[in-house]
Amino acid sequence: MNPRGPLPERSDAPVRAGNTVSDRQEDLWGLVFSRENLLAALRRVEANRGAPGADGLRTDELRSWCLGHWAGIREQLDAGTYRPLPVRQVMIPKPDGGERKLGVPAVLDRLIQQAIAQVLVPVFDPGFVPVSYGFRPDKSAHNAVRVARTVIEQGCKLGCFANFGQRN
Repeated sequence: MNPRGPLPERSDAPVRAGNTVSDRQEDLWGLVFSRENLLAALRRVEANRGAPGADGLRTDELRSWCLGHWAGIREQLDAGTYRPLPVRQVMIPKPDGGERKLGVPAVLDRLIQQAIAQVLVPVFDPGFVPVSYGFRPDKSAHNAVRVARTVIEQGCKLGCFANFGQRN
């Protein structure tokens, strides 16, 4: 986020009824688990395919599995008792001949994560400075390195990075 941006003025007026933080949280919760958002998340998880997680459930089985089990999962989510499965670790080869660990979440957990991201990313992403590359849409480590190299090639030293990408 950009902590140096202008701060909103404080209001001494009380919050109007129906406009509390908990009401907004309920609105977000409803948006995250709305039928439309869940279907969009399901399509995204199915399209991404990927290996099964710790439970062995495949992405092409998720839709039919949810038809029989979603009500119970939703109850757990609402009650705060849902717990994601452990992430399955897979070793994948690296170009240099070594290996690295890859974590594979269960497909149900991927569905829930995707549904949450689809609602929260548009809320929070605009508040990040343009040069923040960690886990953001259309940003990657490769983009970050490319930008850093460009800035250094243009003669910027470490001190230049303090204000780089700040919004005015």
